[in-house]
Amino acid sequence: MDNNTTSFDPHHGHYEHPENSAEYTGLTVNSGVIQPPCVNPYMKPRRRRSFTPAELVEGILKGDVTMLSRAVTLVESVAPEHQAMAREVIEKCLPYSGNSRRIGITGVPGAGKSTSIDVFGLHVLRDGGKLAVLAIDPSSERTKGSILGDKTRMEKLSQHPDAFIRPSPSAGSLGGVARKTRETIILCEAAGYNNVFVETVGVGQSETAVHSMVDFFMLIQIAGAGDELQGIKRGIMEMADGIVINKADGDNIDRARLAQAQFKSALQLLPAPPSGWQPEVLCYSGYYEIGIDEVWEMIDRYFKFITDNGFFERQRREQARYWMYETIDSELRRRFYDDSDRAAALANAERLVLSNRLSPFTAALQLLGEE
Repeated sequence: MDNNTTSFDPHHGHYEHPENSAEYTGLTVNSGVIQPPCVNPYMKPRRRRSFTPAELVEGILKGDVTMLSRAVTLVESVAPEHQAMAREVIEKCLPYSGNSRRIGITGVPGAGKSTSIDVFGLHVLRDGGKLAVLAIDPSSERTKGSILGDKTRMEKLSQHPDAFIRPSPSAGSLGGVARKTRETIILCEAAGYNNVFVETVGVGQSETAVHSMVDFFMLIQIAGAGDELQGIKRGIMEMADGIVINKADGDNIDRARLAQAQFKSALQLLPAPPSGWQPEVLCYSGYYEIGIDEVWEMIDRYFKFITDNGFFERQRREQARYWMYETIDSELRRRFYDDSDRAAALANAERLVLSNRLSPFTAALQLLGEE
């Protein structure tokens, strides 16, 4: 036996340690105790009761958080039977939706999005009403898993009885946005949540998808972390209805003011947004809760502005149209790849592409039946 390895002694039911060999004089390693099973063998698994779509809708309309959570789980499920139930629940909740302020919040990782949501949320709840926070957590490209830890960073809000926080995995969908966030907003509104925050992962094209489902799009920036011009990107700047610079406290106040001036100058170079609203740039500190009132006053002014000029209703109609076509696109992809008759053709086309006998473009068109 190799003295550098540990062997199992079947007679004693434990591992034999190499240190007990004769060459290790004076050294003895005792055998460990065989561990009992970690699960109680007498415990019977308890099955969760399943609810009908009518029961879920009834619970949602009553504001039952448990029923709302169950319905959101159905919406996020990819099982066909769950999807059918989810569609029925959504259709029945649709007449009771649309009565909330939908606010998208984005920013680079580390900008303080979760801390800011915690503070902004408490500010909203002090004025009455209910708040739903839909936090999109990025999924691993390797394991497809997510941490779903946003709730731990919203310590005060997570304990509030009128707040509903739902972290969801991006699951590889466009730009890291959860596939069913739009439907979840409908369910939350039907449950009486008149304020909905949608937090993005802050990378890729997630901002585009979130912008298409919210009324106000807030961009959180930080100063003093490098080149401020890196934050002035035309695509994201054109979507922002308000830019707020976080961590404007202590020694960082002057840098935050400088960044504020730079962002204001950059906004002057962009075309006017379709709402007619001129985006504002404000400084605040989420950690020290400085400037929170000013940020929310800006949001109040924005909603009054777009309500008075009719843009609010037009935007809601455009959002519904956008998500109809997005659903068509995703459903076409699902039906294409779920077709069992196409599996062999896909495998053959992939083999030809990898061996350079067929271009990827020609292979794709052949699979789609266009060549």
